[in-house]
This record gives sequence, C-alpha cells and structure tokens, in this order.
Amino acid sequence: MKMMLSNPYLATAAYFAVTGLAMVLFLSIFELVTKYRVWHELKNGNIAVAMATGGKIFGIANIFRFSIEQHDSLGRALVTGSFGFILLLVAYFIFEFMTPGMKVDEEIEKDNRAIGLISMVLSVGFSFVIGASLTL
Repeated sequence: MKMMLSNPYLATAAYFAVTGLAMVLFLSIFELVTKYRVWHELKNGNIAVAMATGGKIFGIANIFRFSIEQHDSLGRALVTGSFGFILLLVAYFIFEFMTPGMKVDEEIEKDNRAIGLISMVLSVGFSFVIGASLTL
C-alpha cells in the first residue's frame, strides 16, 4: 500500500475515494441525528438546511484535509479524520445544548436562515480547530 501511495496520482485517487466514502457515511449519520430530513428539505428549497448541511460538508472535508496532510498512511488519516468527525458531531450537540430557549433543528427545519448560517459557521470554525488539533 505504501508503494501505491508513493505515486501521487494513485495516492490522490485513494484519498479521494476514502474521503468520499467517509463523507457519505458521516452525512448519513448527521441525517440520523437531525430531527428534519435533510434531502427532503433540500428538495423543497430550504436554505437554512442547505447552509447547515453545507457547513457540515465543508467541516468534514476540512478535517480530512488536515488529517491527510499530517499523516503518511491512508489508515491513519482515516482514523484521525473519523475521530475529528466525532468531535464535529459533539460540537453539533453542544450547539443544541447551548441554546435552551429554542430547538435548533426545529428552527432550521422552519427555514430560519439566521440559525442555518450560525450552524454553518460553527461547523466550519470547529473544523479548523479540530483539524489543527489532529496534527499534535
């Protein structure tokens, strides 16, 4: 495997494939923990859901970017990227916990774009912190 990853084209394809599969898996997990149905809401034009989901997509990709950059093996990058995703998921639950006066998922489902934007920025922001921490 190490020999295969020494070829930059094969390494890029391998990291792309693994990250793509992880993205599908992790977005499916987010779909399970949100109270709204992401793809149904997107089909209906819900901008708040689009912003929140876009932030999650960016966050996951950014965490994997840091992980790939800092590790010389595909397996190690996948493990640390997955750990980073778990931390991003924890950040999602903390956001819900820190706003006891409202239900974040319900507001996003109602297309509250202010909450969708904050959710997006939190995912993006935490992905940088998480990603940078994975390099330790």
